[in-house]
Amino acid sequence: MPAGLRPSVLFVTDLAYEARGRRYCDEDIHLTSRLREDFDVALCHPRDAAALLEGFDAVVVRNSGPVLHYQDAYDAFCARARELGTRVYNPLTGRGDMAGKQYLVDLSRAGYPVIPTVDRAADLGLLPEAEGYVIKPKLGADSVGLQFVRTPALPPEADGTQLVQPRIDFRYEVSFYFVDHDFQYALNAPHPEQRWVLEPYEASAADLAFARAFVDWNTLDHGIQRVDACRTEAGELLLVELEDLNPYLSLDRVAPPVREVFVARMKASLKDLLG
Repeated sequence: MPAGLRPSVLFVTDLAYEARGRRYCDEDIHLTSRLREDFDVALCHPRDAAALLEGFDAVVVRNSGPVLHYQDAYDAFCARARELGTRVYNPLTGRGDMAGKQYLVDLSRAGYPVIPTVDRAADLGLLPEAEGYVIKPKLGADSVGLQFVRTPALPPEADGTQLVQPRIDFRYEVSFYFVDHDFQYALNAPHPEQRWVLEPYEASAADLAFARAFVDWNTLDHGIQRVDACRTEAGELLLVELEDLNPYLSLDRVAPPVREVFVARMKASLKDLLG
Protein backbone atom coordinates (compact mmCIF):
# COMPACT_ATOMS: atom_id res chain seq x y z
CA MET A 1 0.00 0.00 0.00
CA PRO A 2 1.49 3.41 -0.96
CA ALA A 3 2.63 5.57 1.95
CA GLY A 4 -0.02 7.97 3.16
CA LEU A 5 -3.00 5.98 1.88
CA ARG A 6 -5.46 4.54 4.37
CA PRO A 7 -6.39 0.87 4.05
CA SER A 8 -9.74 0.22 2.39
CA VAL A 9 -12.35 -2.09 3.92
CA LEU A 10 -15.45 -3.63 2.35
CA PHE A 11 -17.90 -4.08 5.24
CA VAL A 12 -20.44 -6.84 4.51
CA THR A 13 -23.76 -6.40 6.32
CA ASP A 14 -27.50 -6.68 5.80
CA LEU A 15 -28.86 -3.52 7.40
CA ALA A 16 -32.44 -4.62 6.66
CA TYR A 17 -32.17 -8.01 8.36
CA GLU A 18 -34.72 -8.36 11.17
CA ALA A 19 -33.51 -10.47 14.08
CA ARG A 20 -35.61 -11.33 17.12
CA GLY A 21 -34.72 -9.07 20.03
CA ARG A 22 -31.76 -7.41 18.29
CA ARG A 23 -31.16 -4.48 15.96
CA TYR A 24 -28.33 -5.63 13.71
CA CYS A 25 -28.33 -2.39 11.73
CA ASP A 26 -27.65 -0.16 14.76
CA GLU A 27 -24.59 -2.17 15.72
CA ASP A 28 -23.08 -2.05 12.23
CA ILE A 29 -23.85 1.64 11.76
CA HIS A 30 -21.92 2.31 14.97
CA LEU A 31 -19.03 0.00 14.04
CA THR A 32 -18.59 1.45 10.55
CA SER A 33 -18.67 4.99 11.93
CA ARG A 34 -15.77 4.10 14.22
CA LEU A 35 -13.81 2.12 11.62
CA ARG A 36 -13.92 5.18 9.33
CA GLU A 37 -11.60 6.89 11.81
CA ASP A 38 -8.81 4.60 10.59
CA PHE A 39 -9.99 3.01 7.33
CA ASP A 40 -11.79 3.92 4.12
CA VAL A 41 -15.03 1.96 4.48
CA ALA A 42 -17.70 0.88 2.00
CA LEU A 43 -20.77 -1.19 2.91
CA CYS A 44 -22.41 -3.90 0.82
CA HIS A 45 -25.07 -6.58 1.11
CA PRO A 46 -23.76 -10.18 1.38
CA ARG A 47 -25.30 -11.02 -2.01
CA ASP A 48 -23.07 -8.36 -3.63
CA ALA A 49 -19.81 -9.17 -1.84
CA ALA A 50 -18.28 -11.53 -4.44
CA ALA A 51 -18.64 -8.95 -7.22
CA LEU A 52 -17.29 -6.04 -5.16
CA LEU A 53 -14.43 -7.38 -3.06
CA GLU A 54 -11.67 -6.86 -5.64
CA GLY A 55 -9.80 -3.64 -5.00
CA PHE A 56 -10.27 -3.59 -1.24
CA ASP A 57 -7.47 -4.31 1.20
CA ALA A 58 -9.75 -6.34 3.47
CA VAL A 59 -13.33 -7.55 3.76
CA VAL A 60 -15.06 -7.44 7.16
CA VAL A 61 -18.06 -9.77 7.47
CA ARG A 62 -20.36 -8.60 10.22
CA ASN A 63 -24.13 -8.73 10.78
CA SER A 64 -24.94 -10.29 7.43
CA GLY A 65 -27.66 -12.68 8.64
CA PRO A 66 -27.79 -16.50 8.41
CA VAL A 67 -25.79 -17.81 5.45
CA LEU A 68 -28.48 -20.35 4.57
CA HIS A 69 -30.60 -17.41 3.32
CA TYR A 70 -28.02 -16.73 0.59
CA GLN A 71 -25.88 -19.89 0.45
CA ASP A 72 -24.98 -19.65 -3.25
CA ALA A 73 -23.86 -16.03 -2.89
CA TYR A 74 -21.81 -16.86 0.19
CA ASP A 75 -20.13 -19.80 -1.53
CA ALA A 76 -19.31 -17.53 -4.49
CA PHE A 77 -17.87 -14.92 -2.12
CA CYS A 78 -15.63 -17.49 -0.38
CA ALA A 79 -14.42 -18.89 -3.69
CA ARG A 80 -13.65 -15.43 -5.08
CA ALA A 81 -11.90 -14.32 -1.89
CA ARG A 82 -9.67 -17.40 -1.95
CA GLU A 83 -8.97 -16.92 -5.65
CA LEU A 84 -7.85 -13.32 -5.11
CA GLY A 85 -6.11 -13.97 -1.79
CA THR A 86 -8.32 -11.36 -0.15
CA ARG A 87 -7.87 -10.81 3.57
CA VAL A 88 -11.22 -11.64 5.16
CA TYR A 89 -12.17 -10.79 8.74
CA ASN A 90 -12.94 -13.26 10.17
CA PRO A 91 -10.58 -15.43 8.11
CA LEU A 92 -12.38 -18.23 6.24
CA THR A 93 -10.52 -20.95 8.16
CA GLY A 94 -12.81 -20.99 11.21
CA ARG A 95 -13.91 -24.38 12.51
CA GLY A 96 -16.96 -23.15 14.44
CA ASP A 97 -20.31 -22.03 13.01
CA MET A 98 -18.50 -20.73 9.92
CA ALA A 99 -18.14 -24.34 8.80
CA GLY A 100 -21.57 -25.51 9.98
CA LYS A 101 -22.28 -27.30 13.24
CA GLN A 102 -20.15 -30.39 12.73
CA TYR A 103 -17.89 -29.03 15.45
CA LEU A 104 -20.56 -29.79 18.07
CA VAL A 105 -20.42 -33.47 17.11
CA ASP A 106 -16.61 -33.47 17.01
CA LEU A 107 -16.24 -31.70 20.36
CA SER A 108 -18.85 -33.95 21.97
CA ARG A 109 -17.00 -37.06 20.78
CA ALA A 110 -13.71 -35.59 22.04
CA GLY A 111 -15.08 -35.09 25.55
CA TYR A 112 -15.27 -31.30 25.61
CA PRO A 113 -17.90 -29.72 27.88
CA VAL A 114 -20.59 -29.27 25.22
CA ILE A 115 -24.25 -30.22 25.06
CA PRO A 116 -24.15 -33.90 23.97
CA THR A 117 -24.59 -33.98 20.20
CA VAL A 118 -24.89 -36.71 17.56
CA ASP A 119 -25.60 -36.61 13.84
CA ARG A 120 -26.21 -40.29 13.01
CA ALA A 121 -29.18 -42.54 13.73
CA ALA A 122 -26.77 -45.23 14.93
CA ASP A 123 -25.42 -42.90 17.64
CA LEU A 124 -28.74 -41.85 19.22
CA GLY A 125 -28.09 -44.28 22.06
CA LEU A 126 -25.10 -42.18 23.12
CA LEU A 127 -27.38 -39.35 24.20
CA PRO A 128 -28.38 -39.14 27.87
CA GLU A 129 -31.99 -39.62 28.87
CA ALA A 130 -33.95 -36.36 28.87
CA GLU A 131 -37.53 -35.12 28.99
CA GLY A 132 -37.17 -33.91 25.41
CA TYR A 133 -34.74 -33.53 22.52
CA VAL A 134 -33.86 -30.96 19.88
CA ILE A 135 -33.34 -31.76 16.20
CA LYS A 136 -31.81 -29.04 14.02
CA PRO A 137 -30.10 -28.80 10.63
CA LYS A 138 -26.31 -28.84 10.72
CA LEU A 139 -26.21 -25.78 8.45
CA GLY A 140 -28.98 -23.95 10.34
CA ALA A 141 -28.90 -20.62 12.17
CA ASP A 142 -31.25 -18.40 14.16
CA SER A 143 -33.38 -21.44 15.11
CA VAL A 144 -34.33 -22.08 11.46
CA GLY A 145 -35.55 -25.67 11.09
CA LEU A 146 -35.52 -26.36 14.84
CA GLN A 147 -37.74 -29.23 16.06
CA PHE A 148 -38.60 -30.29 19.61
CA VAL A 149 -39.44 -33.97 20.12
CA ARG A 150 -40.16 -36.29 23.05
CA THR A 151 -37.92 -39.13 21.86
CA PRO A 152 -34.77 -38.83 19.74
CA ALA A 153 -35.20 -39.93 16.15
CA LEU A 154 -33.21 -39.43 13.00
CA PRO A 155 -33.96 -41.20 9.72
CA PRO A 156 -30.87 -42.82 8.18
CA GLU A 157 -31.16 -40.58 5.10
CA ALA A 158 -30.63 -37.57 7.41
CA ASP A 159 -27.29 -38.87 8.68
CA GLY A 160 -24.72 -36.10 8.59
CA THR A 161 -27.22 -33.32 7.85
CA GLN A 162 -29.07 -32.96 11.16
CA LEU A 163 -28.05 -32.79 14.81
CA VAL A 164 -29.82 -34.28 17.80
CA GLN A 165 -29.30 -32.98 21.35
CA PRO A 166 -31.07 -33.48 24.68
CA ARG A 167 -32.99 -30.49 26.01
CA ILE A 168 -30.96 -29.16 28.92
CA ASP A 169 -32.42 -27.60 32.06
CA PHE A 170 -30.23 -24.58 32.70
CA ARG A 171 -30.14 -21.57 34.99
CA TYR A 172 -29.08 -19.06 32.37
CA GLU A 173 -27.10 -18.56 29.16
CA VAL A 174 -23.86 -16.62 29.03
CA SER A 175 -21.74 -15.38 26.12
CA PHE A 176 -18.02 -14.60 26.12
CA TYR A 177 -16.68 -12.20 23.47
CA PHE A 178 -13.12 -12.35 22.13
CA VAL A 179 -11.07 -10.36 19.62
CA ASP A 180 -8.28 -12.59 18.36
CA HIS A 181 -7.49 -14.53 21.56
CA ASP A 182 -8.13 -11.59 23.90
CA PHE A 183 -11.22 -11.70 26.12
CA GLN A 184 -13.26 -8.50 25.92
CA TYR A 185 -16.46 -8.88 27.96
CA ALA A 186 -19.21 -11.30 28.92
CA LEU A 187 -23.00 -10.97 28.94
CA ASN A 188 -25.62 -13.28 30.35
CA ALA A 189 -29.35 -13.79 29.88
CA PRO A 190 -30.58 -14.34 33.46
CA HIS A 191 -34.04 -15.40 32.23
CA PRO A 192 -33.90 -18.45 29.89
CA GLU A 193 -37.09 -17.41 28.11
CA GLN A 194 -35.56 -14.03 27.18
CA ARG A 195 -32.35 -14.95 25.32
CA TRP A 196 -31.51 -11.43 24.15
CA VAL A 197 -32.30 -9.52 27.33
CA LEU A 198 -28.66 -9.41 28.35
CA GLU A 199 -26.78 -8.04 31.33
CA PRO A 200 -23.05 -7.58 32.02
CA TYR A 201 -21.57 -10.72 33.53
CA GLU A 202 -18.51 -10.93 35.78
CA ALA A 203 -16.63 -13.92 34.40
CA SER A 204 -14.65 -16.01 36.87
CA ALA A 205 -11.25 -17.52 36.15
CA ALA A 206 -12.95 -20.89 35.63
CA ASP A 207 -15.45 -19.33 33.21
CA LEU A 208 -12.66 -17.78 31.15
CA ALA A 209 -10.68 -21.04 31.10
CA PHE A 210 -13.82 -22.75 29.75
CA ALA A 211 -14.31 -20.16 27.00
CA ARG A 212 -10.64 -19.94 26.04
CA ALA A 213 -10.47 -23.69 25.49
CA PHE A 214 -12.85 -23.32 22.54
CA VAL A 215 -11.18 -20.18 21.17
CA ASP A 216 -7.83 -22.00 21.28
CA TRP A 217 -9.37 -25.08 19.63
CA ASN A 218 -10.60 -22.91 16.76
CA THR A 219 -7.06 -21.70 15.91
CA LEU A 220 -8.17 -18.38 14.34
CA ASP A 221 -5.28 -15.90 14.53
CA HIS A 222 -7.53 -12.90 13.86
CA GLY A 223 -11.19 -12.11 14.25
CA ILE A 224 -14.15 -11.87 16.59
CA GLN A 225 -15.55 -14.93 18.32
CA ARG A 226 -18.51 -15.41 20.66
CA VAL A 227 -18.59 -18.45 22.90
CA ASP A 228 -22.20 -19.20 23.91
CA ALA A 229 -22.76 -21.45 26.90
CA CYS A 230 -25.44 -22.46 29.37
CA ARG A 231 -25.08 -22.93 33.12
CA THR A 232 -26.75 -26.20 34.06
CA GLU A 233 -28.72 -26.77 37.25
CA ALA A 234 -25.65 -28.68 38.50
CA GLY A 235 -23.52 -25.56 38.02
CA GLU A 236 -21.35 -26.57 35.07
CA LEU A 237 -20.97 -24.66 31.82
CA LEU A 238 -21.75 -26.42 28.53
CA LEU A 239 -21.02 -25.02 25.10
CA VAL A 240 -24.09 -24.10 23.07
CA GLU A 241 -22.40 -22.50 20.03
CA LEU A 242 -19.03 -21.22 18.88
CA GLU A 243 -19.89 -18.21 16.70
CA ASP A 244 -16.97 -17.33 14.42
CA LEU A 245 -18.57 -16.05 11.22
CA ASN A 246 -20.70 -13.00 12.03
CA PRO A 247 -21.50 -13.07 15.76
CA TYR A 248 -23.83 -10.34 16.97
CA LEU A 249 -21.94 -8.42 19.66
CA SER A 250 -24.70 -6.79 21.74
CA LEU A 251 -22.53 -3.68 22.04
CA ASP A 252 -25.58 -1.71 23.18
CA ARG A 253 -25.61 -3.87 26.33
CA VAL A 254 -22.13 -2.97 27.56
CA ALA A 255 -20.89 0.17 29.29
CA PRO A 256 -19.38 2.88 27.02
CA PRO A 257 -15.79 2.31 28.32
CA VAL A 258 -16.09 -1.43 27.52
CA ARG A 259 -17.41 -0.60 24.05
CA GLU A 260 -14.51 1.79 23.45
CA VAL A 261 -11.96 -0.85 24.42
CA PHE A 262 -13.63 -3.37 22.11
CA VAL A 263 -13.62 -1.01 19.13
CA ALA A 264 -9.96 -0.11 19.70
CA ARG A 265 -9.03 -3.79 19.92
CA MET A 266 -10.96 -4.62 16.75
CA LYS A 267 -9.17 -1.83 14.87
CA ALA A 268 -5.78 -3.09 16.09
CA SER A 269 -6.69 -6.65 15.06
CA LEU A 270 -7.74 -5.54 11.58
CA LYS A 271 -4.56 -3.49 11.13
CA ASP A 272 -2.50 -6.49 12.22
CA LEU A 273 -4.31 -8.69 9.68
CA LEU A 274 -3.39 -6.16 6.99
CA GLY A 275 0.24 -6.28 8.08
